[in-house]
Amino acid sequence: MTIASTARRNRPGTAPSGGSAVRAGRPRRWDREQTLTAFVFLAPAAVVLGVFVLYPIIDAGYVSLTSWNGFAPTKPFVGLANYLRLAHDPEFWNSLAVTLAYAAGVCVLSVVTGLAIALLLDAPLRGRGFYRTVYFLPAVTSSVAAAIVWKYMLDPAGFVNALLGQVGIAGPDWLQQRWLALGALTLLTVWKNIGFNAILYLTALQALPTSVYEAAQLDGASLWQRIRFVTVPLLAPMTFFVVIQALITSFQAFDLVYVLTGGGPRGGTDVLGMFMYRTAFRLGDFGYGTAIAFVTLILVLGITLVQWRANGSGRVNGSSKERP
Repeated sequence: MTIASTARRNRPGTAPSGGSAVRAGRPRRWDREQTLTAFVFLAPAAVVLGVFVLYPIIDAGYVSLTSWNGFAPTKPFVGLANYLRLAHDPEFWNSLAVTLAYAAGVCVLSVVTGLAIALLLDAPLRGRGFYRTVYFLPAVTSSVAAAIVWKYMLDPAGFVNALLGQVGIAGPDWLQQRWLALGALTLLTVWKNIGFNAILYLTALQALPTSVYEAAQLDGASLWQRIRFVTVPLLAPMTFFVVIQALITSFQAFDLVYVLTGGGPRGGTDVLGMFMYRTAFRLGDFGYGTAIAFVTLILVLGITLVQWRANGSGRVNGSSKERP
């Protein structure tokens, strides 16, 4: 064997010989053992996921193509008739508009209030642990109990109107006017989750590098400028997560709506969850109700994907993948 042939064989980029290629393409024994071990550990979780998540989704998808009433032994297949019925149902379009308005209000207020409280709790205050506990209490409060308390507070003779009366303002009937009722429901939802959002933002704030703030302060940036141009951009991934959580909460809303307004007045708070419940469990049209649930799922997935792309997810620091 000559030196030239040896150099040609060892030169970078040169394809290996036939035997080497075969050996390189074969999975080694320890690779197979690791793969088998991974499958063994993942199998229980995969079974639980398949039985309690994937199978119900597939079965519900089939039910949405039937006219089942929830009790009959047979499920008459109607194809896409339920989805075509949705497209011409004014109640569905009203419910969709109400849900979108409700979700927009919840998302915006969740970000603003969560970030504001997190900034306050991150400040060097005495008794911060106490304040954190107080702000987190709504998150662990029963939704039904919270809705009942708010319903009494917003009653025409309740606490809110009594407080307004002390300053000479005649309070309205909050839960009997369409937009006021929707606003009250939005505020209740934001209040219920304010502690959770604040903790998320507080965790993200404490993970930010202090060197960035020190550099901004040396450059003469004010407190507001540091929050606007440093804190808010660095918290973009957490803001995206908070928005998605608020969006899912809004589209899944039922208990707060059921107790506070019951979907009224005149459909003013009839969100998709309430519309689906009334259709399936009160009217007994489970096929149509399941179709409403699937449309809700598709809407949430679609809006999430749009936000994911708009947020620049999948790129490093919201820009390109190239690192300096």
